[in-house]
Amino acid sequence: METTVTPDLIQQLLISEELGDRLRGVNQLRQIEPAIAFELIQTPIKDKNTRVRYAAVSQMSSLGEQNLTMSAEILRDCLLNDPEFDVQAAAADALGALKITQAFDDLEELYKNTPEWLVKVSIVAAIGEMGEPKAFFLLQDALKSDNELIQTMAISALGELGNLEAIPLLKPFAVHSDWQMRYRLVQALHRLGSSEAKQIITELTKDEVEQVAQEAKLALNS
Repeated sequence: METTVTPDLIQQLLISEELGDRLRGVNQLRQIEPAIAFELIQTPIKDKNTRVRYAAVSQMSSLGEQNLTMSAEILRDCLLNDPEFDVQAAAADALGALKITQAFDDLEELYKNTPEWLVKVSIVAAIGEMGEPKAFFLLQDALKSDNELIQTMAISALGELGNLEAIPLLKPFAVHSDWQMRYRLVQALHRLGSSEAKQIITELTKDEVEQVAQEAKLALNS
């Protein structure tokens, strides 16, 4: 017979000496009332184990809505002070999901200073989700990255941002050797939606890769 998940039982798991218990406790937070889960998640966010902290911070993307002011403080601390880059990346993801735009300056500063590409990718994706107009120049810089995943995320983020000044910056990617980048470009240009964007999409309907050509045709017809 399975034990019923209760806040008290989860609390006991979260303070257990056993790593497996603490991880299980974090996962079980999804099964209880979000307001209570938000209170309980404060413990594993400060756990000594990276995996526990990562699992907890990742849940803040949804639980953080319970208290955006407190979430902004917690996530900013994880972003800037956690010693593990994957926890920093999870904090950036959550800040983007919650659209905590006041964290933009912190995200920008970390983007400039971190050597970790995973953190940079998460920051670029986050500021795209936020829709923060100030992000344009950071994304312009990200397009020049020598990491293609960062470039791809920057293309998507510029589409989400909606600034038409991005189109001349995006246009060269229409002939990029990586078809996935061209595919993402079609989606970004479709979101931007100007006549210049449509012109580039029209050219991509003839792309040699079927997925790109198909996406371009769908974009023109929707």
